[in-house]
Amino acid sequence: MEKGNSKLKIDYILLIILFLLATVSIVALIGVEPKLPVKLQNQNFIQKQIMWYGIGCFVIAVIMIIDFDRYTKICWFLYGIGIVMLLGLELGIPVMGKVQTINGATGWYTLPGGLGNFQPSELMKVIMILVLGTMISQHHQLYTAKRPEDDLFLLGKIFAASLPPLLLIAKQPDLGNTMVISFIVAVMILVAGIRWKYILILVGSVVTAGATLVAIYFINKDFFTAHILQQYQLNRFYGWLSPEEYPTQGYQLKTAMMASGSGGLTGKGLGTSEVYFPEAHTDFIFAVIAEQFGFIGTSIVICLFFLFIYRMIQIALESNDPFGSYICAGVIAMITFQVFQNIGMGIQLLPITGITLPFLSYGGSSLATYMMAIGFVLNVRSRTQTFMFKEKE
Repeated sequence: MEKGNSKLKIDYILLIILFLLATVSIVALIGVEPKLPVKLQNQNFIQKQIMWYGIGCFVIAVIMIIDFDRYTKICWFLYGIGIVMLLGLELGIPVMGKVQTINGATGWYTLPGGLGNFQPSELMKVIMILVLGTMISQHHQLYTAKRPEDDLFLLGKIFAASLPPLLLIAKQPDLGNTMVISFIVAVMILVAGIRWKYILILVGSVVTAGATLVAIYFINKDFFTAHILQQYQLNRFYGWLSPEEYPTQGYQLKTAMMASGSGGLTGKGLGTSEVYFPEAHTDFIFAVIAEQFGFIGTSIVICLFFLFIYRMIQIALESNDPFGSYICAGVIAMITFQVFQNIGMGIQLLPITGITLPFLSYGGSSLATYMMAIGFVLNVRSRTQTFMFKEKE
């Protein structure tokens, strides 16, 4: 028997946590803006971040209008748009604006009207979640026998859809978003119900490939830097392993760790940063919070992310629609990986990859992407039906 449930259910817990993360982001940017280089202090990062949060709220409202099931009909159209934008970057075609190269990576379009730069690889993360969720749910509807060949067929379809954007993003080169999308694909495969022996074979293949790359590096370093990883990407790896031996490559890591460690228990206070390092408002916003608000401030941030992810896991488990659960799983994978990677790279736990901290770092296209992803999770939650009595499967 179904409860009276005709109205959309708004998940206020998720929205409250999102509001708190937005508040932390604005406060952190207020504290870091005076310490940025002079050329960046006139960029109005705080106003732009508020503007992008406003745009993100509008995007959430638009996404909530349409039942999430309907997105299965347009996800491949969105996939095509995403591939065209990535190809435009590869070929130098101004699909959405002038092609922009930043720090050696050709991964942005300069938007008209002073809106800043747009990074298609960010949008591609959400598109891949929709595409893979659609593919997995429709596959299970068509192949109910769950034979071994059906699992192999599903794996083939997942890789066929994932490889084109992954290769285009890796070629920009954008190692960070390549890793994020790869993790999304891995989690989607894990929750797709594919037999464990195939998953273990995949894991073994990945480990073998990694060992092969390491062997190539030691055997022929010139070939490795020419065809696999560029020198600046290797420099980041060197700076991560031995920041003292490679002061130039490890400069960002050393300064981030110095800022994090100098904050102590309660921090130095808002706007009182004494440690300067580049990209403080984007990649290393967590180090700014650690310096200005100390261990207590960073603990609050980590707790907020934990509650945020935990709430999304609950929504995924409560969903009556497999497609809705797959959407939530993809979003959880995206945010969890980026939080772990961003915080980890600032404390020398992981190498620096340029991945932003979701909802806290400054960035238009990245923030809009996170808000869009949360819009789909809220959509799933709003249309999850609650029954007084459930039939046993």
